[in-house]
Formats: sequence, structure tokens, C-alpha cells
Amino acid sequence: MREKMTARDIAYVGLGAALIAVCAWISIPLPQPLVPFTLQTFGVCLICAVLGVRLGLWTVAVYLLLGAVGVPVFSGFRGGVGVLLGTTGGYLVGFLFTALCVGLAAERFGRRLPVLLAAMAAGILICYAFGTAWFVVVYTRKSGPIGVMTALSWCVFPYLLPDAVKLILAAALSKRLYNLTGRVKTA
Repeated sequence: MREKMTARDIAYVGLGAALIAVCAWISIPLPQPLVPFTLQTFGVCLICAVLGVRLGLWTVAVYLLLGAVGVPVFSGFRGGVGVLLGTTGGYLVGFLFTALCVGLAAERFGRRLPVLLAAMAAGILICYAFGTAWFVVVYTRKSGPIGVMTALSWCVFPYLLPDAVKLILAAALSKRLYNLTGRVKTA
């Protein structure tokens, strides 16, 4: 049975999408074709660990839709379908997979630190895989063939350590924020 969204749920989704946008704006631009370094993965993982799978997916979807219609919510204050369809758009779309992994794990297995860290790592790895495949396809169409290892060296390897730090921070903060939301269930 479908759950209706309450006004509180809608507010959480809006606040979550705004948090991801702010995290995208905290950005260290890198030369093309490198992906900019942002705090988006931190925001996605934190929000989904707190809100769970349904509201987490809604939050990421709203964020992506805002960006798709031109609201400058992506890194570098960019927006538009062109960003989503560009070489790095797969990483943005990949946030949906991260939301699914983190949200499901938080709801099914609890919000203990090891559970959240494992779910966040799995979600980010799936996002990396999807985003890198997308990058290779789009880059090849625009600029010519590129090897997977080259794409990984541009788009994944430089971000492993910073993303690990972001995941640890997101997992550590999520339980406290979850308790503050009043969403704590008995048991």
C-alpha cells in the first residue's frame, strides 16, 4: 500500500534537496575532463541514512529534477539537462543508486555505524561504476575513444580517499540527525 507524504515528509525532502545543492556548491573545480570535487556524496549519504529509502529517493529525484529544469543546483552553480546528459551526468544519476543502497540498509539493518558505512561504500561504488560507464560512452562520442582505466584515473581514483572521509562523517552524523527528526521508532 502506498504511503501518503505528510507535510513533514515534503519539508524533509525539500530541505534534503537544498542540503545536497549546498554541498554541490562547496566545490573545488578541476580541469576538464576531471569531475569537480564536491560534498554531494556526503549530502546524499547523510540524507538517505536519516530519511530512509522512500524519502531519500524522493530527495535525490527532486534535486535532479531541479537541476534538469535549469535551477543551478549542480557543482559550479550549473543546471540544465545538458549537465545531466554531459560526461559527468552519470555520477549525478548514480546518486539514485546510492540513495537506494543507503536508505534500504538504514531501514532494514538499522543505523549502526558499520551498517551505514558498508551501505554508503556500496552505494558510492555503484555510483562510481554507473558514472564511469556513462563517462566513457559520452566522452567517446564527444572526444574520441577512452579506456576504462583512463576514465577511472580521471573520475574515481582521485576521489576514493576524500569520499571515504565524507562517508565516515555522514555515517557518524546520521544517527544524531535521525534522532532529531523525531522519526525514531520504538524498539
